[in-house]
Formats: sequence, C-alpha cells, structure tokens
Amino acid sequence: MRPFFKTWLTICLLMPLAAHATNREQRLPNVNGFTPKVHSTPSTAKAAKPTVSRPTQLSKAHGKVLSTQLAVNTKQSSNVLSRAVNVLGTPYRWGGSSPSKGFDCSGLVKYAFNDVKAVDLPRTSNAMAAGHGLKVDRKDLKPGDLLFFKLKSRQVNHVAIYLGNDRFIHAPRRGKSVSIDTLKKPFWDKNYVIAKRVLPKEQNSNLRIVQR
Repeated sequence: MRPFFKTWLTICLLMPLAAHATNREQRLPNVNGFTPKVHSTPSTAKAAKPTVSRPTQLSKAHGKVLSTQLAVNTKQSSNVLSRAVNVLGTPYRWGGSSPSKGFDCSGLVKYAFNDVKAVDLPRTSNAMAAGHGLKVDRKDLKPGDLLFFKLKSRQVNHVAIYLGNDRFIHAPRRGKSVSIDTLKKPFWDKNYVIAKRVLPKEQNSNLRIVQR
C-alpha cells in the first residue's frame, strides 16, 4: 500500500471519530508525518452553533419528574408476589393473617407486604382502598398492585394482589383457600372497583432532571 494512500485512509477513519468525540471542529493529530488541513471559518462569518445533545425533558414543570416515568420497584414487587404465591392453598379464615392460622383477604395482603418496610397497610380492605397508595387505571396495572372489589356490599369489602395478565391472587371466602383468579371472569369484572399502587417507586437512573 502506497504511503500517501495509507495516510489518506487513516485520516478518513479518524475524522468521524474526532468529530463525534468533540462535536466541533478541531485540528487532527499528525498522522504518519502528515498533518491534514482544517478549513477555518472566516472571522466575518457567524460561527455555527454547535449541536448540543439535551437530556430528555421529563416535565414542563421546572425540575419535576413525571410519575408515569417512574418505574415500579420490581424487586419488592417480586418479593410480595413470591410470599403470596407460596401460601397458595392455605384455607380461608376470617381474621386470619398467617399460613398456620389461615387467611382472610386483607390478612393475605398484610402478610405478603410484611417485609416491605416502606408500606404499612391497615387491616381491612376498605381502609386500604380509602387512604393508601396511588390510584391506578386498569390499563396500567402492574404486578403488586392491589385490586379492590364490592361483593354484595355498598363499600369495598374485598382485596386481591395483581399478578399480571389480568390474574390476581386472593383469599376468596369461607370454604375456599388462597387461589389465583382472573379479572376476565364476569363476576370479578362486574364487582371491580379500583386499584391502588402502594409499593414505593424507583427512579430510572438513566433519566436526568432538567433544571431551568
């Protein structure tokens, strides 16, 4: 390979890399004894504005992060679901909140969330629905969300833990045991009231807040 052609090829390979790294014109290093010429901008001409890569704007409000861009704490969600699924088949018992004594619906939820220090749920399903967590639209449900129902009542009297794909785990009623059911069944679809997200959220580390 001729020296001149080799030098030219080296310069062609280095120029894009240098431009990408600095995002502005700069003189390339001496390559094989040859220093390429860089066309300078005349002093009378206006200097072109450099292209600045801005971080994605998270919100129109100054420095605020949209709640929809905060991810659910997947590790804690997995732990909650694991505790609930591990007691599948445990008999229903009104007032029960342990595998040895049985579970009612809210007792199962309290047990599943027991290891989440940031979550302190009340004992009844109605109290859970009234004052805890953030309301979640049905289309935005995530594993670990709480589902609330009205069963032959004018107020919320049943709670379940969402598993994903329209499925949930709960302690249904006397004579039954902890089991998995689906919102696609007409009975549960009809009696569904609201969903709440009580797990603490975690911010995506790749997102940066724009301060203005």
